[in-house]
Amino acid sequence: MTTEFINFDKISRQSWQELHQKSQPLLTEEELDSIKSLNDSINIQDVIDVYLPLISLIQIYKNNQENLSFAKSIFLKKDVSNRPFIIGISGSVAVGKSTTSRLLQLLLSRTFKSSTVEMVTTDGFLYPNQTLIEQGILDRKGFPESYDMENLLNFLDTIKNGESAQIPVYSHEIYDIVPNKRQTIKTPDFLILEGINVFQNQQNNRLYMNDYFDFSIYIDADSDNIEKWYLERFESLLELAETDPTNYYNRFTSMKRKEALLLAKDIWKTINLVNLENYIEPTRNRAELVLHKSKNHKIDEIYLKK
Repeated sequence: MTTEFINFDKISRQSWQELHQKSQPLLTEEELDSIKSLNDSINIQDVIDVYLPLISLIQIYKNNQENLSFAKSIFLKKDVSNRPFIIGISGSVAVGKSTTSRLLQLLLSRTFKSSTVEMVTTDGFLYPNQTLIEQGILDRKGFPESYDMENLLNFLDTIKNGESAQIPVYSHEIYDIVPNKRQTIKTPDFLILEGINVFQNQQNNRLYMNDYFDFSIYIDADSDNIEKWYLERFESLLELAETDPTNYYNRFTSMKRKEALLLAKDIWKTINLVNLENYIEPTRNRAELVLHKSKNHKIDEIYLKK
């Protein structure tokens, strides 16, 4: 175990699955297929072995949050305020954050049947491409300086205080913020915030998004495996974009497939890998739970903060 994980308990998949009494997976194979990302690999057995125990753990944290909130209200002689339970999910590009987030959203909504569960990605808080061009950092899109962190932190503060909020919408098809479009988040019981930067705040070293999280997860994998998944996803995106000239990836379909993949490999090495090694992975130990994936996308190890 590296020094970084000295404050974590390492749990094998087999030991982890034994922590939860086997039960119905709460969703069908078809529903699971509909929420998983391109080229991701997950099945019902993964839900039973890994994600149902995770839901049980989140229930423990939620009960603890409610008990603490009640005790503090008595101590401060204030009324108990209903605040949402916020979960942060981080990890590299192409590691499977979106699949995990959508799956948790579905499982939580079926476990807490009277609760609303919202999911937000931090992509919506990227500066528009035109702003990035004006600042000369379009090639650093996804790096800490490309996000409107003040707006993101204000959003979290608003939601944590039990108020509704409106946020920008990002489209992967046009690779940009959608002009004049907003997503309304109405005082959810659970909020899942997913993004490569959810444990970061390079613009303000006194305030981190972690301060707003009640639970947090980092999806981990060896960088060589993530590169393979990134290239597989890029190839799938090319196939989807072939007949859609408005799709950002359509511009790459006129290239020979080998040339396009070489370009994607260069983008991975010069941008995504640099971002992962310098900014994303160093925040891994801020998570409460680390889910490590093996080369076939299967979670093989779990690290839980002591």
